[in-house]
Amino acid sequence: MSEASRLDQATEFLSAEPADENRRLEIDRLADQVIEALRTVYDPEIPVDIFELGLVYKIDVDDHNAVHIDMTLTSPMCPVAETLPDEVKTKVEAIEGVNGATVNIVWEPPWNPGMMTEEAQLELGMLY
Repeated sequence: MSEASRLDQATEFLSAEPADENRRLEIDRLADQVIEALRTVYDPEIPVDIFELGLVYKIDVDDHNAVHIDMTLTSPMCPVAETLPDEVKTKVEAIEGVNGATVNIVWEPPWNPGMMTEEAQLELGMLY
């Protein structure tokens, strides 16, 4: 490999770092806003939001700022199984800078009360 080629690679690598840092900051900002949006979604049977309940397992922001969420429900027979994912999708898509959202309902691992945050457990009087 020629010296010029190595220099080009090094320059390309160094110039990519600020963009990567800016992208990381943008993803962090979007993730924080997604979490705030999720904190406005409640299971109607429990007075705690779905994020504090531990129903959200994964939040990914892709290269196009689409948000992909893996979440579960308190049980497969949850009465809001049909509407809750749509509510999550709608609230996430309303965030400025988000270019679409998908909500995937997963059953593994099964949700249990021990997945709630300490704040949620205190709210419900169920400290584990």
